[in-house]
Amino acid sequence: MICGIDIGGTKVLGLAIADEPLDPIGHRLAPTIYDSDSLVDTIVSMVSDLEVDTGRTADVVGVGVAGIVDRDGNLRYSPNIPGVVDLPLSGVLSDRLQRPVLVENDAASATWAEHRCGSAVGCDNVIFVGLGTGIGSGFVLDGVLHHGWNGFSGESGHMIIDKTGPTHLTGARGPWELTASGSGLTRLARERAAEGCLESVLELAGTADEIHGRHIHAALDADARDVLELLDEFGHEVGIGLANLIHLLDPEVVVIGGGLVDLGDPLLDAIRRQTSSFVLGGDHRPAVSIRPARLGNRSGAIGAALLASELQIG
Repeated sequence: MICGIDIGGTKVLGLAIADEPLDPIGHRLAPTIYDSDSLVDTIVSMVSDLEVDTGRTADVVGVGVAGIVDRDGNLRYSPNIPGVVDLPLSGVLSDRLQRPVLVENDAASATWAEHRCGSAVGCDNVIFVGLGTGIGSGFVLDGVLHHGWNGFSGESGHMIIDKTGPTHLTGARGPWELTASGSGLTRLARERAAEGCLESVLELAGTADEIHGRHIHAALDADARDVLELLDEFGHEVGIGLANLIHLLDPEVVVIGGGLVDLGDPLLDAIRRQTSSFVLGGDHRPAVSIRPARLGNRSGAIGAALLASELQIG
């Protein structure tokens, strides 16, 4: 058995995987705690709980974590997990669990999962973009998961799109994830509601400041036209960054993951339409397929387990 752990900004998901990655035999969920010792304790306890739940022992553990992770499995920095910096996560967990532990960026883990058993099976050049609270991404290039020199590849959410834009919590101005993440969609919806638009969402939320993703989703389910217009505007923001990545990497498929995928075809159609309008020579090159992630919120944990399994085989 292999344990796959996905550490996000708000929760930790653990899966116990035996023979079939798409059918985990154990599942655990816990809140993310923002200090190093507590985070390690959470993971150790989760592995133990999964072993008790399944009656099996984990041979190796794979961990995907939101943040920049170097090639030695050290979590250097994560804007989404304040208080945890320069943590030698792989080494500490290996000592505590007394077995091999692989630590990888969560979006890179999700990328590998979608490549191996998700929406990008059979594709050797893949971009994965997770649209959640922020934006995480990963790349498979010529069949190999790309890490970069230090292992920090994939932080596309921090590409500067508008150098005069708002300031991100990292201190940078105008990064992509400020406008194209789930937080960006909420911010855009509040702005439009304050301007007197987006009546369907405002009716559900009460005030512009109270608008959250669930209100947008509910209004979309009710076929509100103003929400479709909002998603088209948001798709413009997503499309700018995707076109930049397509220009750089020339993928055969882009997989869109993260919580926003739950908005379904209206969002994906807007992203496809807007992205194609930005791609250089779009009428003279094969279209890049933009697909929803197949594995949903399990992709990070499944990918971490798959990578750990390959470490064990190697």
